[in-house]
Amino acid sequence: MSATVGGPEQAIGIFDSGFGGLTVARAIMDQLPYEDIIYVGDSARAPYGEKTVAEVREFALECLDALVEQGVKMLVVACNSASAAVMADARERYPVPVVEVIRPAARRAAGATRSGQVGVICTEATATSGAYGDALAVVGGVRLTTQACPRFVEFVENGITGGAELLEVARGYLAPVQAAGVDTLILGCTHYPLLTGILSYVLGDEVTLVSSAEECAKQTWATLTELDLLHTSPRETHHRFLTTGSVDQFQILGQRLVGDWITDVAQLT
Repeated sequence: MSATVGGPEQAIGIFDSGFGGLTVARAIMDQLPYEDIIYVGDSARAPYGEKTVAEVREFALECLDALVEQGVKMLVVACNSASAAVMADARERYPVPVVEVIRPAARRAAGATRSGQVGVICTEATATSGAYGDALAVVGGVRLTTQACPRFVEFVENGITGGAELLEVARGYLAPVQAAGVDTLILGCTHYPLLTGILSYVLGDEVTLVSSAEECAKQTWATLTELDLLHTSPRETHHRFLTTGSVDQFQILGQRLVGDWITDVAQLT
């Protein structure tokens, strides 16, 4: 890429397959309140969870290329499916630091578990990749139960976070996790933090939920601090949102999911 390493004044670039990464953007805004954000959501080709690894890699690199061309000081891959498919390429390809969602969440889960029984719920693509298993393998002593929950994305993007139908689906998905006796569950898709109410209801308070969005934001803070790229003093910020799909749909659905701070939405060209 022709872009140079970003300076402190530049924005954080956040990429997701569509809308789920807005939970990462929200967490970053909460933890790093003086940073500008440029968000790219590939909503025209979402969801990634049902696509092949080769397709996810191709689409993700196109969007990350576009973010780097915007002039950012860091890339955040806020999609679990994309993180599993593209991280090795991204770290070699770009001149800025790259943070993803899988390893930070795995580290947090390994530290939180009391029994060594950890679960992860995720998309089919993330489950097939084995990325969480690989990330936890280096820890040792952790037994992982992986459960794909593809319909959760559908519910969230329709604005449904409760109700009898979702509860029935959640109980079905979570039955193998409960049977395995996990005491810590990784929410391995950035849509899933919006379902913490129903997940806690089904699993009970004794199961610790680990949000990949929150852990990614913590890693973003740590990386910027280590590289002396973090804004630490109050300043006016500006957040931009780019989508490959419908601008109106992105703003409407984004606001429905995470709040009315989703403004300044434009088409990614």
